[in-house]
Amino acid sequence: MRGSLAKLKAHAGFRKYAANTSWLVAEKILRLFVGLFVTIWVARYLGPSDFGLLSYAQSFALLFTALASLGLDSIVVRELVKDSSRQGALLGTAFVLKAVAGVLVLPLIYAGLQMTSNASGTNLLVIVVALSIFFQSFNVIDFYFQAKVLSKYVAFANSLTLMASSVIKLSLIVSGASVIAFAWMVVFDAVVLAIGLVWFYWRRKGPAVERWQFDASLARQLLKDSWPLVLSGMVISVYMKIDQIMIKEMLGESAVGYYAAAVRLSEAWYFIPMVLATSLFPALLNARQRGPQLYLNRLQHLYTLMVWLAIAIAIPVSFVGPWVIEFLYGVEFAPAGVVLVVHIWAAVFVFLGVAYGKYLAAENYTRKALYRTGLGALINVALNWLLIPLWGIVGAAVALLAAQFMSNYLYDVFDPDVRHQLRLKNRALVPLFLLKRNPAETT
Repeated sequence: MRGSLAKLKAHAGFRKYAANTSWLVAEKILRLFVGLFVTIWVARYLGPSDFGLLSYAQSFALLFTALASLGLDSIVVRELVKDSSRQGALLGTAFVLKAVAGVLVLPLIYAGLQMTSNASGTNLLVIVVALSIFFQSFNVIDFYFQAKVLSKYVAFANSLTLMASSVIKLSLIVSGASVIAFAWMVVFDAVVLAIGLVWFYWRRKGPAVERWQFDASLARQLLKDSWPLVLSGMVISVYMKIDQIMIKEMLGESAVGYYAAAVRLSEAWYFIPMVLATSLFPALLNARQRGPQLYLNRLQHLYTLMVWLAIAIAIPVSFVGPWVIEFLYGVEFAPAGVVLVVHIWAAVFVFLGVAYGKYLAAENYTRKALYRTGLGALINVALNWLLIPLWGIVGAAVALLAAQFMSNYLYDVFDPDVRHQLRLKNRALVPLFLLKRNPAETT
């Protein structure tokens, strides 16, 4: 054991990726405690009804965020890792594409609102929140830092945004602000994060912004690779957030508030797989170039790590979930307790699915990413329609759990090209299999 640790510490690649991951983890832990604390305080201040309206507005806008992102995230990172000589063209082209998409998506959101039964005040909340979508075009700087394994600068920018946002939200609570002020805070967060990314990019002396250039042929290439991911991202948004929209239509704003309170606690842990997968994605790409055995071994270790981290979180939350809800949010939010107990188990398949998504990106299986998320969305919408009238907000949590299981695990049964991944996932769920067989033997 000591010898293995010594070798790891001496390995330059390990130190590089470990340092990168540690910065991301530190920032997300800060967000977990500070951000969640402020969110809980906001929820207690607004109450189930107004908090439900704010959560509904964020969920509705999020349905269109994936369309504005154009599915470029993993693809741009992949291309930056493969060919650093094209940094200026990749960053400039991705920025222009995302900025234009961020503007064009606003009329679509407005059109979507016309098909709802919302009051004008609710629609105004959605429109305000949606204004933040444009500023995600500055996330191309994040892609650059990911490719260079320098995510600490992104962590700095996120941390500064979190602290500024938290102070202002607490000031709004003290001053007795209305719910619309908290919707504007979503836009404020996006603007401050964009400024922070630009600042650290300039300080890090990345490729000068004046060297960023829009390349039409490169844009066509990126969109050709990413269009299935656009649809996939939209589908993911549907089966992650459609539950809150359907709950509002079927049960009302207060029910959304109860459900959102539980979901905020459950999804607070989702930063873990995102940090790990984002930080280790370049290492996975490098392993793929070096050979199939190293590639599959790293995939196996990543799957196993993800699954058991999620289980380690889900078990204790299952026992203390209702008590935690009442302690943090107050007795007024007590109906959220059972939702949390059910919803937290979706984390097992969410964690696994994040790692699986990186595998699909590495293999350029963009259409398969769309198929699996499409399956999950169909299951989620259908089960929400059936179970919400029967079991209320608990039914929505059951529907999400089933959808995550189908899209991130059972899908592999139906697709022969990725069926070997099911064996890796089985070994992740039952790690004793690792003692019997090497993952490379599954090819």
